[in-house]
Amino acid sequence: MLCLVFIGIRLEQQFGFVHIGIIYLLSGFAGSVLSSLFIRNSISVGASGALFGLLGAMLSELITNWTIYTNKAAALFTLLVIIAINLAIGILPHVDNFAHIGGFLAGFLLGFILLPRPHYGWLERRNLPADVGVKSKYKAYQYLLWLVSLILLIAGFTVALVMLFRGENGNDHCHWCHYLSCVPTSRWNCEENQL
Repeated sequence: MLCLVFIGIRLEQQFGFVHIGIIYLLSGFAGSVLSSLFIRNSISVGASGALFGLLGAMLSELITNWTIYTNKAAALFTLLVIIAINLAIGILPHVDNFAHIGGFLAGFLLGFILLPRPHYGWLERRNLPADVGVKSKYKAYQYLLWLVSLILLIAGFTVALVMLFRGENGNDHCHWCHYLSCVPTSRWNCEENQL
């Protein structure tokens, strides 16, 4: 909930509730789909996939709009530490890290699609002399990231939903992936504690 308060409010103030709402809902859906593919014996509910989507969107927004930030390295380091700690907590039993990973990946890609900012020249075009034209609202790399992210997002959702509707088990295609959600130790057994 603290993540939602601090990150969600900041993103919503900067980009509006429609963009952030779309990221939140689609990230939650992506987290649920990935969880359904890999955790077959239990049902996982919660908003953690959507919250990780906001973290992913914040990371892609930082990458896309890198030039406008003053403390770039500090912001990137802080965000990566928060993500790493939360993913590390996800390897404990009774925590659905697949929802976290699915939500994060969807939010990361959606951030490139929905959260680019126009470059400075576009914003200041009315203050420029008439003979100086600004051709594009976004920089070339922002368009490229938008296109690649859109293709990856559509492909990822398509493959995951086809697998889900066919009733396939994601663990059959990735034999080590179960370690992403639970690492067995002498204190717990992951076979008994799927979530």
